[in-house]
Amino acid sequence: MADLRRLPNLLALRTFEAAARHQNFSLAANEIHVTHGAVSHQVRALEKELGVALFTRHGKRLTITTQGARFAQSIRNALQDIAEASQVLRNELGQKRLTVSAIPSFASRWLAPRLGKFIEQNPDTELVLQSSGQLNDLVRDGIDVGIRLGHGNYPGLVVERLMGDSYYPVTSPHYNAGRLPTLPEKLKPKQLLCSYEPWLPWFQAAGLKLAEPSGGVRYEDLSMLIRSAVDGNGIALVRHVVAIQELASGELVRLFDVSVKSPRDYYLACPPDAIKKPQVQAFRKWLLKEIAIFKTQTGSAVE
Repeated sequence: MADLRRLPNLLALRTFEAAARHQNFSLAANEIHVTHGAVSHQVRALEKELGVALFTRHGKRLTITTQGARFAQSIRNALQDIAEASQVLRNELGQKRLTVSAIPSFASRWLAPRLGKFIEQNPDTELVLQSSGQLNDLVRDGIDVGIRLGHGNYPGLVVERLMGDSYYPVTSPHYNAGRLPTLPEKLKPKQLLCSYEPWLPWFQAAGLKLAEPSGGVRYEDLSMLIRSAVDGNGIALVRHVVAIQELASGELVRLFDVSVKSPRDYYLACPPDAIKKPQVQAFRKWLLKEIAIFKTQTGSAVE
């Protein structure tokens, strides 16, 4: 029997398993709610402790080694055993566990601020909120509910459309000393903040013959994009759902009355077995009610 005193750090093992599954430190960081640097540090520390390379690194690209893949599968099996044993104990105590995975921007900016109401109404439910931009294997990862922005094509899952979204430009009321552009024609490319969401559809809707902005900083995380706009660094194209807090507080102001409907909608996706769970049904009912309230407050922006 192996000496448990020589067991590697459990946090490092959990971090490595996520990194191995995604083969991407940033995605692993999103899943376990730490920074990219923390994932890199934990993996390197584990490699040093074990005396073996778990990944080969080619610049920013990672490839798991053969030894690393075998080790990751063993860890995954052990973690699954722990999760199942934990679930048995919760079931014996009558506690309901609900795991929800949502895209980071929706999870942090729309869903998380409202979850207190769900817990108040369902005090016997333990809700675990994970943020991920990937549609994980919900069955394999033990996730009850996935909330994604897409086209609703999720084979093998029970899928329900929740709401749409729309894009428009926003900025800090203090940007450029408060001298904000009053017409779309007055926008200058150097003023625009860039993300993975393209400006071109909005340019076309506004009748502008501008090319997609390039150069400068490109924000992959919409929360960082919004923070940059709040700080007065420029004008951002944002989704209504994720910017509503700053607009309501006055930290951001909307520019112009031109908006573009998002080509992707928000969907709820559940494994067929999970949708039958009482806690999932309770969450779905609560979520649909919250979205109905939100739609009433915001009108056509999210229809």
